[in-house]
Amino acid sequence: MIKVNVLSEENSWSKKIRKKEILFNQVCQNFPRKFQFHNKKVYITLLLSNNKNIKILNKKFRKKNNHTDILSFPFNSKQKDTKEVYLGDIIISFNYVNKPRNLSSNEIKKKTIKLFIHGFLHLLGYNHIKLKEYKKMFNEEKQIFASIKKLLN
Repeated sequence: MIKVNVLSEENSWSKKIRKKEILFNQVCQNFPRKFQFHNKKVYITLLLSNNKNIKILNKKFRKKNNHTDILSFPFNSKQKDTKEVYLGDIIISFNYVNKPRNLSSNEIKKKTIKLFIHGFLHLLGYNHIKLKEYKKMFNEEKQIFASIKKLLN
């Protein structure tokens, strides 16, 4: 079971996505079986942020002085045999998600969920540096998103 703790430091998120913690926990409950972590309690922190704050984090932790759509910070601890696992943190920028400006709530929700899935896969060790890795990660993203599409209605 995956539990998502959702924090928000950007007020604009609340205007577009209601009941954020419920939504992201439902997203995780609808993941394909291989991402369900049965018999374990898995925790993730999701920070809904903005370009200004994500730029600060990107510079501090990745030495890149620019904003980005999403950051993922895996918690690299050897917790394989425990019943509780903290996967890490995902940070998503509202300014990125809301482009073009004034998207509908449903469009914002869809883009945010896609980014969340992308960040989740990074927490599991997926990356997209090489073409082969990119294809594998992209296919997993598509599979996961297809499993949660019913939540977008």
